[in-house]
Amino acid sequence: FFFLSRSSSMSGKPTVSFKITLTSEPGLPFKILKVPEDTQFTFVLQFAAKEFRVAPETSAIITNDGIGINPTQSAGNVFLKHGADLRLIPRDRVGHCMF
Repeated sequence: FFFLSRSSSMSGKPTVSFKITLTSEPGLPFKILKVPEDTQFTFVLQFAAKEFRVAPETSAIITNDGIGINPTQSAGNVFLKHGADLRLIPRDRVGHCMF
């Protein structure tokens, strides 16, 4: 799978790449983000949410299996534990039921 990449940037810092898919849109748009390994994942969540024009404070990132990701970890740890293919969900859609 080509999104599982780990490399070094021009500054020599190791980087990781994530493919983040917005699950709330019908076409399942995605963005590929490349960040330094030591970046706090909270910043990845905030940046991805802003890129998709959704509120970062009401969004979450999950795995394809539906496992929530704790954003206080580093991007490198998230990459090693969960891989690069992740999903962004607006939290207002979690558990939402229409009657």
